Amino acid sequence: MIDETELKAMVPDPEACRARLEAAGARLVFEGALIDRRWDLPHRPLADRDEVVRVRTSIPAAHVGGAARHTLDWKGPTRVEGGYKKRLERSTGVEDAAVLEIMLSSAGFVVTREVEREIAQYALGDATLRFERYPRLDVLMEVEGTPAAVEAAIVATGLPRAAFTAARLADFVAAFERRTGQTAALSTHELADD
Repeated sequence: MIDETELKAMVPDPEACRARLEAAGARLVFEGALIDRRWDLPHRPLADRDEVVRVRTSIPAAHVGGAARHTLDWKGPTRVEGGYKKRLERSTGVEDAAVLEIMLSSAGFVVTREVEREIAQYALGDATLRFERYPRLDVLMEVEGTPAAVEAAIVATGLPRAAFTAARLADFVAAFERRTGQTAALSTHELADD
């Protein structure tokens, strides 16, 4: 069981931020697609309890190479402590995501949300920093680790500390839509629905 501790921020200039991180010694550990399919029962009991069951697929970029990886994840209710978003998380590797999704569907679960993004994930000290580029949304960064590791990583980004919040993805979507007047798209299906 992992007690996930994280903050998120909008990144106005991802390339410059990546350069600052690399200059600070951050190591690129993954680059490619990250696809989440969230599952719930039709009457949404998990969402009502602020829990998430997802099948996550990581597909390395062509220039990185390697095989896709899949996990089945459960996330407990979100809480904010000391200004950080925290939640319990359990995860296990999955050999065949298609078979797992058939099992979930057969048990009555349905996909309630798809989230697709291109990411660049870095390790810096004990922190993980992930740049997330969605089909239509601001580029976001998620920083995870202990509070001390998160704070040290934020300094290395060169972004203002005030830009990092415990806000959820839905809050960043709402802010984008208010600011731009456009509907955000977190997946290619949402983009195609326009």
